[in-house]
Amino acid sequence: MRFSISATAELVAHPMTDPLILVIDDEPQIRRAVRNTLEPLVGRVLDAESGRNGVNLAASARPALIVLDLGLRDMDGGRVCREIRTWCNVPIIVLSARHSDSEKVALLDAGADDYVTKPFSPDELRARVRAQLRRAALVGSADASAVIEVDGLRIDLAARTVRREGDPIRLTPTEWDLLRALVSRAGRTLTHAQLFRAVWGSSNGDPQAYLRVHVANLRRKIERDAVRPRLIVTEPGVGYSFSSST
Repeated sequence: MRFSISATAELVAHPMTDPLILVIDDEPQIRRAVRNTLEPLVGRVLDAESGRNGVNLAASARPALIVLDLGLRDMDGGRVCREIRTWCNVPIIVLSARHSDSEKVALLDAGADDYVTKPFSPDELRARVRAQLRRAALVGSADASAVIEVDGLRIDLAARTVRREGDPIRLTPTEWDLLRALVSRAGRTLTHAQLFRAVWGSSNGDPQAYLRVHVANLRRKIERDAVRPRLIVTEPGVGYSFSSST
């Protein structure tokens, strides 16, 4: 995904030097595995063996990203996430052996940006970290006048226009609000409830049913192949995300 803002393009071309990543996990072998996976990517990795130490390190070291275990001994990972979110918007990737959709939804609603299950693939974890660091850099430098270009699609957030290869795509107001919510958080999974609130402004009704219809309509208009979508990605049982790496 490319923004038309020169400062953003410079950030993408020259990412921050040695961003610091904080790993919060009470299992030494997991901390070691995550460190070995991410150090070649970012250069600097700190780790904390408890939730409380992790919160303190997050406050003092100001990492660019946090990898957070859900099952900590001293405090629940969800509580750690919510506490950090009260004063910091750093990307948080939850790493956990719990696989249920309800757990994923709860963590995303608590403020996590992504969710990786154990045992994890090093390649997948690196890819998700790169995506979150890229998204954070873009969000930090972009504003409401940003123009996003991805897979032949040009989305002008200020003008509320969408074009593919120069041809205009007509969206309904609801479809536009849905696309804007997804694009503005590209690379981050949004739960059904989060998207429903962003588009309709309330939690009343059946979010999954409403979204299923409108996402299908939006995909028919912006995807090259609505049957095999590449831009609006379904996270089964959880929600949707907008892919910035297509």
